[in-house]
Amino acid sequence: MSGPPDADPSVTVADRERHASDPPRELALDCVVTGIEAAHPGAVVADALALDGDVLTVAAADGTATARDLAAYDRVVVVGAGNAAGHFAAAVERLLGDRIDGGAVVTDDPVETERVAVLPGDHPTPSEAGVESARRVRAVAADAGESDLVIGLLTGGGSALLAAPAEGVALGDLSETTDALLASGATISEINAVRKHLSAVKGGRLARAAAPADALALAVSDVTGDDPAVIASGPLSPDPTTFGDAVAVLDRYGIDAPAAVADRLEGGAAGEVAETPGPGESPFDGGGVDVRIVANARTALTAAREVAAERGYEPLVLSARMRGEAREAAKAHAAVAEECRAVGEPIEPPAVLLSAGEVTVTLGDDPGTGGPNGEFALSAALELDAAGPDGEGIVVASLDTDGIDGATDAAGALVDDRLVSDGPESPLTREAAADALDAHDAYPVLDDAGALLRTGPTGTNVNDLRAVVVAERGGRSDDGGARADAREGGSEGTK
Repeated sequence: MSGPPDADPSVTVADRERHASDPPRELALDCVVTGIEAAHPGAVVADALALDGDVLTVAAADGTATARDLAAYDRVVVVGAGNAAGHFAAAVERLLGDRIDGGAVVTDDPVETERVAVLPGDHPTPSEAGVESARRVRAVAADAGESDLVIGLLTGGGSALLAAPAEGVALGDLSETTDALLASGATISEINAVRKHLSAVKGGRLARAAAPADALALAVSDVTGDDPAVIASGPLSPDPTTFGDAVAVLDRYGIDAPAAVADRLEGGAAGEVAETPGPGESPFDGGGVDVRIVANARTALTAAREVAAERGYEPLVLSARMRGEAREAAKAHAAVAEECRAVGEPIEPPAVLLSAGEVTVTLGDDPGTGGPNGEFALSAALELDAAGPDGEGIVVASLDTDGIDGATDAAGALVDDRLVSDGPESPLTREAAADALDAHDAYPVLDDAGALLRTGPTGTNVNDLRAVVVAERGGRSDDGGARADAREGGSEGTK
């Protein structure tokens, strides 16, 4: 049995030494960075895919497995989209080599490949380059014949990057609608219900183009609940949503969509435009299309949990499905951390609370600069200051695993109970922090305070990842790993 050579999934954090200025801060940073690295396609392909002769075996994140005899096909072609699609294609190339007969993926993080064309696109708002790239991806799928296998590589960001507007919808219409939805506080499922019905490839339409070829989709999930129909807007999955659902989303959030968008959606709801293919409909009715999720938020959380345990901290995964307004989710995380610090519940410190999922920000008029993870971190810092002694020794790291929080150059932020205070040595006053939150302008104040985490593109996307480190009561400088070694009679120090 063979596998790909090791790829380097390492993440570099700018100004790492400054961020990791004490053991709890270092641990918070290491937890989120290790989680990102575990979800990199290079690591995922090495763990989840194997090649024995010509038989490709896929071990999915849910414990299921599937296999394909590549020799049974005339051609094997690769299509895909997402922030990590280029890295994914490169890793699959390393595994399958000349068994791949060509293909195309679209991404905003290009890498060198030999057999699969890596095409440009933009995220989170689609671009003309992305439209042309998406059309090329569709053309590769449509060219596949009955005796071919189409391998789809789908990752977070694919919805914006695989942008092929439906007939009658201009890119500007699509971009305007996408921007309004992103600012509205709509969930990713709601946003994608609209996107699918404005697209020539989303909502199962790429699978329809590839038919009658077999299709095997491999997905790195960035959505809460890992619904394949939501990941990258489900280009290779049946679509359970309808034109009527899309119209309802626009109505729910008061979106004043461009005329072309409104006309298409309302026409579709009236039966004047063909629906996306749903469950049980062609091409999903004959077993020729299979979607497997090979990595998700749990992949990152498991790796982060192992780091915490190795350092002698008790890890607790709060949820892989966190959602809602960023500032409110931060208050909940801070409250659990304070309870842990104060009374040792739900776990005794030293501890690390972990969560993943997708928090959102509902923007008002004239919003400032920032992203959900920066807003989460700033809100948490305010809560820790307000908690007094119960907030001491708590560190919060929150970032988007693709390295891009909102539309900024930061992945997120790392804060502790010392960031916000009205004391003379405080980097940020309570008033300034509260004003920044109200204006959705977290980026400048966090940047001035040196709290932003910058990684650059990470090569993956499994959505948001957070680590909340609660130091042992009695001092923030204590290190869990050292105490664990002492209790166990060990001599190894901390990393």
